[in-house]
Amino acid sequence: MANYTHLSQEERYSISAELKRQTSIREIARILNRHPSSISREIQRNKGKRGYRPHQAGQFSAARKYVHQVHYADFAFAFIEHLLQCKWSPEQISGALRAKGWTDVPSHEWLYRYIYQDKAKGGRLHLNLRSQKTYRKRGYASNDRRGVIKDRVSIHTRPDEINQRTNVGDFEGDLIVGAHHQGAVLTLVDRKSLFTLMRALTSKHAKTTLDACVTLIRGRSVKSITFDNGKEFAHHAQLKSHGVDVYFADPYCSNQRARNENTNGLIRQYLPKGTSFDKLDDQEVKHIQDALNHRPRKSLQWLTPAQVYSGFLSVALQC
Repeated sequence: MANYTHLSQEERYSISAELKRQTSIREIARILNRHPSSISREIQRNKGKRGYRPHQAGQFSAARKYVHQVHYADFAFAFIEHLLQCKWSPEQISGALRAKGWTDVPSHEWLYRYIYQDKAKGGRLHLNLRSQKTYRKRGYASNDRRGVIKDRVSIHTRPDEINQRTNVGDFEGDLIVGAHHQGAVLTLVDRKSLFTLMRALTSKHAKTTLDACVTLIRGRSVKSITFDNGKEFAHHAQLKSHGVDVYFADPYCSNQRARNENTNGLIRQYLPKGTSFDKLDDQEVKHIQDALNHRPRKSLQWLTPAQVYSGFLSVALQC
């Protein structure tokens, strides 16, 4: 044991090959000039659901070694796991804690290793990570049957102060649709602060969507909204009476409403695709809205959308 060295990746490939040949543990140990207990321990500690695979075994070993090199108090682990359950990403956790002046904060790479080590043990922390996006097919504009929105004003006519995100109050809007196209959630996202407003809809009818928009903007500083081209926004002209200018992005150009698209992706952490919105109530939607508005964002220098939104409004009132 005094001369023990960790198994190399080449040895792991040899172990895998011999296991496929149904070679015994003792014979593998003899071939590699290792103690049988070392081979047995390697296989048991580093195998996954599909058995022992050398690449995965190396990852498990590296993750375990990496985590053991750093020692944090139980409170630190509990707090990190709490933030993960609040849907904070590892990068948000690391960045926000450093911004608050914490010392010895784990990097986001360390947190990812910790999460996947937990997964290997059967843990559920990884379920809080943001899922992979499924990209929509582009094109096929000639088959678009949503109809043409009357009196739509193009995004290309927006003032420069909106395009440059100079002030708060300029929002982007969209709908997130539930399973089987039943029910929806209206989302409005401020371009400057990422402050988000949400409301559950029983249908995608234009009148229902308009009423929800009016409810969300009532009493708030909302100067403009940029929508996509869905028919649910057909009654957009009536928002003018509430002091709101409305613009429409080009068809199939979701990148022109990137703040809204990104936020909708975050919302999908709470309402995954395939989720039924039939029983979605205002209290649950408000909980998601508040969670998003109090999550630190890298693009905001680890401030929260609520802090940036309210901060700009406070300055405006003082002026």
